[in-house]
Amino acid sequence: MRISVQDAPFDLGQESTTFASGRRDMGAIVTFTGVVRDLSDDPMEAMEIEHYPGMTEKALSEMASQAQARFSLGDVLIIHRYGRLVPGEMIMMVATAARHRKDAFEAAAFLMDYLKSRAPFWKREISASGKAWVASTEEDEAALSRW
Repeated sequence: MRISVQDAPFDLGQESTTFASGRRDMGAIVTFTGVVRDLSDDPMEAMEIEHYPGMTEKALSEMASQAQARFSLGDVLIIHRYGRLVPGEMIMMVATAARHRKDAFEAAAFLMDYLKSRAPFWKREISASGKAWVASTEEDEAALSRW
């Protein structure tokens, strides 16, 4: 298991290759990459993401451990960025490895739902009209409730 909370961009291809490399006992590897998007009527210039070092990594590690046990995972990777990001930049990556694809897909979905709704990150959108904190949506909460 590897958890990385970082301000620097990551290389999706390299991270995927490294995660998958040498796996002889895992039949499925699932990766997901989140991208900063701008869906507002007021064009977003950037998103600022804050976190508390130590607390964030611990929370993500605990959730990854839960996913490993619940879905019989062989391995988990979570990368989440913080700092100032602009639309189109990669914000996070989840990778799961399991013997069977169902476990790998479900674990990735479980982790993504957790990251979206419960991970201790604070996101603020910056636009021409000002700054606004991003709150969890009803859709996010509904997705999390299925677990």
